[in-house]
Amino acid sequence: MALLRLAAAAKRLGVHPTTLRLWADQGQIRFVWVGRSQPERRFEEADLDAFAGVAAAPVRERVEVAYVRVSDTAGQESSLAAQEDELRRTSQTGIVKVYKDRASGLRENRPGLNKLLTDATAGKFTVVRVTHQDRLARFGVAWITALLARDGISVEVLHGKGSAGGKEELLADFMSLIATFAGRMYGIRSREARKRLLAHADTRLETRGSA
Repeated sequence: MALLRLAAAAKRLGVHPTTLRLWADQGQIRFVWVGRSQPERRFEEADLDAFAGVAAAPVRERVEVAYVRVSDTAGQESSLAAQEDELRRTSQTGIVKVYKDRASGLRENRPGLNKLLTDATAGKFTVVRVTHQDRLARFGVAWITALLARDGISVEVLHGKGSAGGKEELLADFMSLIATFAGRMYGIRSREARKRLLAHADTRLETRGSA
């Protein structure tokens, strides 16, 4: 807790420094002396707030949730389960809910993430835990973190360095991004057309790799 000088403490209470000095001399408010040759009064913020009748901000109970994600819409169930298991094993108070997505980390509109943000606004938890930062998003993690922070929620990354999923998952996200832009450019809307585009792109990448 910060120690305030007489002038700053008086300003916090909204009174003249002389008035605060008098209250201190009369023992109405606690203070400490700081310094040896020329000691000065110091006032703790908590003592000032208590004297003014300001209630301390309640400490929110730690409530943890987990967010897990894989890029493919099919398969990789073991990866989702592994992420959840690791987050549960390393939890301090226990995971109360797990939000899941099977979608590219480049995709903004994800059901699991959308539900997480909605519940965050409702104050249903205080901590979001992920195994790796890019599980939350490939880009824009700082924005998501800042948005959660406005609701008093922190994001904890279990593995601070490195990325998850390896080159295969990163490539899948990249190809998904290409398909999305190509779809918008050429009017391709059906899922089947996007699959054909991805398959064609994969074939070209393999051909170049073997050349």
